[in-house]
Amino acid sequence: MTRVLALDLGTSSVRARVYDENAAPVGGAEPQVPYEPKSGLADAGELLDASRGVVDQALGAAGPVDAIGCSAFWHSLLVLDERERPLTPVLTWRDLRSASYAEELRARLDPAAVHARTGCVLHPSYWPAKLAWLRGEEPGVFRRARRFVSFPDYLLLRLTGELRVSLSQASATGLYGRSGWDEELLEVLDVEPEQLSPVSDEQVGGWFPPLGDGACSNVGAGCVTPDRAALMVGTSGALRVVRPDDGRPVRAGLFLYRLDEERVVEGGSLSDGGNLHAWLERTLRLPGDARVADREPDGHGLTFLTLLGGERSPGWHPSAKGAIAGLTFETQPLDLLQAALEGVAYRFAEIADLLPEVREVVATGAALDANPEWTQILADVLGRPVFRGVAEGSSRGAAVVALERLGVEPPA
Repeated sequence: MTRVLALDLGTSSVRARVYDENAAPVGGAEPQVPYEPKSGLADAGELLDASRGVVDQALGAAGPVDAIGCSAFWHSLLVLDERERPLTPVLTWRDLRSASYAEELRARLDPAAVHARTGCVLHPSYWPAKLAWLRGEEPGVFRRARRFVSFPDYLLLRLTGELRVSLSQASATGLYGRSGWDEELLEVLDVEPEQLSPVSDEQVGGWFPPLGDGACSNVGAGCVTPDRAALMVGTSGALRVVRPDDGRPVRAGLFLYRLDEERVVEGGSLSDGGNLHAWLERTLRLPGDARVADREPDGHGLTFLTLLGGERSPGWHPSAKGAIAGLTFETQPLDLLQAALEGVAYRFAEIADLLPEVREVVATGAALDANPEWTQILADVLGRPVFRGVAEGSSRGAAVVALERLGVEPPA
């Protein structure tokens, strides 16, 4: 029986699980190590040690596997020196220090053309702005850089001795087009192609190069057709579809990444999700059992603009700020919580309006697991059936793709 291990590198934890040829988890350890990036920065050594640890524990408990697949957070950037040692922390999408450099790039380049070529907008979540920031604010680091990689590239390098990046991860950097690394952006940023990882999905040392976590989430939830979207609310949020790559251009306001050579991932992302709920719990000192399910929809009279983390889709304004309108002396903490959950749902609706082919939605994510009433709010606002997805969708998706590449066709 074919078995694979899936390593899941999320934005707040690292975990590993072994799956059988039906993409069902097998018995044994399911180790997990939590971590918390500070101000959008993560420690590469800490993540590397955590990844090694959970993989060793899972294999020690479940025994040998035929291959290892990996789901890893998109958009990270790490600078390596001549000896391939980190010169910086891992810069995640939440590191928005490069916002002014994104504006400069938008003024210098044709933003619509860059979006059309790369599937990504000029925004501080992506590599072009971050690389421009490094060159401007950390010139010594930029000059010493031998490699610009994502953390998943670095992980693969340390575990197998070979450097490569999957097509899925490369496509979400904002620096990669249909024919390879984007020449205009490389020239503007003063980056040589040799400083970037070779792009390959070929297995190395028993590992398949890590895929983007959003792509894996769709696969794990069975959302691999244009009419079935995966909606995720974890720390942040995203609504995505997987469809065949038929050459259609990316739509305004959305991103277009790749799952593999044949399939693309199109959708939108939000900076406010479970992090907003956690902020409200801390700030308002809400009890852990605070619920809004029995309350009248929009009965609080509030409008909550959920942009506390800036805007990604569809407007991509990193400096956008959140706002609450309609406050009175009668406003209660639960009113604010309900307005926030509804506000996030309406942000998702803006993305869904750009994906009119979507007929049903599968909802996943730890924030929805902790707040099941949020799923009903999403269904009411989206006006589409919303079903709860499998737990650990990204992990299962990495396992499914690994099995496919081994020649096994697991059930959807």
